[in-house]
Amino acid sequence: MCGIAGFYSPKKVFSLEELINMTKVLAHRGPNAEGFYSDDIIGFGHRRLSVLDLSDRANQPMHSHDGRYVTIYNGEVYNFQEIAASLKYTIPLQPTINFTTSSDTEVILEAFVQQGVDFVNQLNGMFAIAIYDKIEKILYLFRDRVGIKPLYYFWDGENFAFASEIKSLLQLKLIPREINKTAVRDFLHLGYVPTPISIYKSIHKMRSGSWIKISENSFEEQKYWSVNSKLHHKTITNKEQAMVKLSDLIISSVQYQLKSDVPFGVFLSGGIDSSLVTAQAVQLSGIDVNTFSIGFEENSHNESEYAKAISKYLGTDHHEFIVSYRDAINLVDEIFEVYDEPFADSSAIPTMMVSKLAKQYVSVTLTGEGGDELFFGYGTYKWADRLHNPLIRAFRKPIGGVLSQLSSRYKRAAQQFLYSDASKLRSHIFSQEQYLFADHELEQLLNTEYIVESSIPERMFKDSFLRIPDEYHSSQDSSKQERRLNSMETQALFDIEYYLKDDLLTKVDRASMRYSLETRVPYLDHRIVEFALNIDPSLKYKNGISKYILKQILYNYIPEKFFDRPKQGFAIPLNIWLGKELGWLITDYLSRDVIERYGIVRYEEVERLKRDFHNGDNYLYNRIWLLIVLHKWLIKNMP
Repeated sequence: MCGIAGFYSPKKVFSLEELINMTKVLAHRGPNAEGFYSDDIIGFGHRRLSVLDLSDRANQPMHSHDGRYVTIYNGEVYNFQEIAASLKYTIPLQPTINFTTSSDTEVILEAFVQQGVDFVNQLNGMFAIAIYDKIEKILYLFRDRVGIKPLYYFWDGENFAFASEIKSLLQLKLIPREINKTAVRDFLHLGYVPTPISIYKSIHKMRSGSWIKISENSFEEQKYWSVNSKLHHKTITNKEQAMVKLSDLIISSVQYQLKSDVPFGVFLSGGIDSSLVTAQAVQLSGIDVNTFSIGFEENSHNESEYAKAISKYLGTDHHEFIVSYRDAINLVDEIFEVYDEPFADSSAIPTMMVSKLAKQYVSVTLTGEGGDELFFGYGTYKWADRLHNPLIRAFRKPIGGVLSQLSSRYKRAAQQFLYSDASKLRSHIFSQEQYLFADHELEQLLNTEYIVESSIPERMFKDSFLRIPDEYHSSQDSSKQERRLNSMETQALFDIEYYLKDDLLTKVDRASMRYSLETRVPYLDHRIVEFALNIDPSLKYKNGISKYILKQILYNYIPEKFFDRPKQGFAIPLNIWLGKELGWLITDYLSRDVIERYGIVRYEEVERLKRDFHNGDNYLYNRIWLLIVLHKWLIKNMP
């Protein structure tokens, strides 16, 4: 795990000093080594967190055996040993490669040398890779299938730059800092800025499952993997068959991701996903496993007792930290250093805290991200099913109108029925489950110049039929290239495409790397993702039980009685804190002076929102938090 930065400029508009600065601000991602490569066009900078092959031989930038290529890379490729063993058979007369390190970097580079861009299809892991051809003067970039590892870039038609984090790109004088109005709109609706845009008009997020090729005045981007391309026209309906295959895949993934030359542990919340990962890590590792959890002083948000019970049952070496509002206050300013653009997931605070705790004992952790999206673990999937009911669709506005006149609890539910456009239903369901601004609220809240279209092409999530692209099924009859998706599946596809990548994985990457901690996500092994996409929905949500098939596998390791409780998630008691100890954030950042200085939202609407929140509509707390985060970011970055 590392931090990478670089540029490509035939006109030499970037300097070596800027490259050094780009790399320096990524030091937290790689405290163990620093390295550079440059010629008359390219500049590469690398910060290394040593996890595999701790020797200096494995430092980057790394050059290919033939001397033609150089690479920098962030991530882990777990099947590198199998790839290394297979390389000598790729070309019949190719001599056996004598690898000089035991790192995955060397294997990745030699695989590219032999196979070109197609090598990426072999990789099992999380990665952002840059490879430069010194002879042809071509730069290649690769990002993993699901978007676990970040990569941002700038391209003005002539000059290209890239980095693991936005703060690195901002070291370049050429890059303007103009705000992307679409990003502001999407942030207020979703709580994060979705790929491929960023908060800056000139900076973009590289799409997951894609590669980019840069040569003089030329930019080419291609997808090598997508969720849609992995959907089969028939689903797996046999429970026993699905359980055996899924269990084997999860075991294989955890076993892969336990590979490390430094100590490892597991983030254990006490929920389904992290408990299964922990149970398998204990079984596969053969050593005492460190587990880490965060609890809260407020009992309504405290799951630490559940984590402790699971730990005791599995026999792990457990560490926990109980969070108070005082701890949150200390991190409010820091999250703006960590996330670079407005980011409203308040669980970033406990994620940073558990990462800091874990780093005292280990350098690698496993976590449970991805289980909810793949196996229907969120309340949004029940809402998607509910709103798909023809009777509810027909009477949704009267239902919403009645509910909006009732107590705070029902007012919150009312918003789900009051969507304005069926083509935007997926983002609406997500937004309202998170207590964020609905589309019709944004039209009232935003000043005119910020009322723009979303960057999300929502219509791809609208239809009950999803067409399987012809290029993946060209030999099949066209009638078999369509699959009927139910409403839960389409909602889950939205989450995989946006929420998982741009919120959850972003949150974990920045929070853990802030403390130089590598975090791995076993459920997002692409083999598991591809298999889970084709498990029938009836095996994911059965008789009112979410994540049904995953739970059946888990109960082979840990008794069901440990999980006989409602799902809580990993959220801080923000609704309580904003009404009391953190109330100063509302005073300082949502004043008339601040709101009117930036002119993004209407102060009258902000004032009404604050009044309703203080008068008891506490479900509005996340809307308040969104506006605090946005204006605190503006004050810091657009003074």
